[in-house]
Amino acid sequence: MHTLFIADLHLCAQEPAITAGFLHFLQRDAVHADALYILGDLFEAWIGDDDPEPLHAEIAAALKTLQQAGVPCYFIHGNRDFLLGKRFARASGMTLLPEEQVLELYGRRVLILHGDTLCTDDTDYQHFRRRVHNPLIQKLFLALPLRWRLKIAASMRARSQQSNQHKTLDIMDVNPQAVAQTMERHDVRWMIHGHTHRPAIHQLSLHGAAAHRAVLGAWHQEGSMIKVSRDDVELIAFPF
Repeated sequence: MHTLFIADLHLCAQEPAITAGFLHFLQRDAVHADALYILGDLFEAWIGDDDPEPLHAEIAAALKTLQQAGVPCYFIHGNRDFLLGKRFARASGMTLLPEEQVLELYGRRVLILHGDTLCTDDTDYQHFRRRVHNPLIQKLFLALPLRWRLKIAASMRARSQQSNQHKTLDIMDVNPQAVAQTMERHDVRWMIHGHTHRPAIHQLSLHGAAAHRAVLGAWHQEGSMIKVSRDDVELIAFPF
């Protein structure tokens, strides 16, 4: 018995090797799990469920096959695919979760999230995040013609990449106080997240008690997953 977690695949048509690796992962690993949790940034960008990109249909079909095999799949939005909606969820068989979710797993109480909300030192990003998560702004954006949304998304990605070049790695990493406060708020001793692309399992202390923060790696040259079982929590890298 085990549950799998992944994040930060950044799937796109320009990276077919990553897509092939993900499809292989679903057939080889995920099919044997009790459940699969995707903690955001499954896609490099998402401009609406009405985007006819063929990759989206391919991924939806593969996830639906996993569900039909008896493995439920759950999704937390990332900073790249926060507009992924109910239409794609229905097509893929995924269950959409809130941005923070507590799970009871094999005797552990585990908080899962994408991780971008923990990077509170990056004040520019947090301001941007609050703006684009405004429901009215999202509604207005999704009402635009598809070609306009594509141009806006490309422009935003370019600005983000340029801005990140001038930020230190520490600013773009999680804030330890934000981590502690979030874990205390949910009364957990385990946290699993992605976003930072810094795979590791960190040991920390909360009010004198041992706690752990497990961080998923991004799927660049290899895959990354966290496997939670009754006996262990493992961070596993694997070839595509």
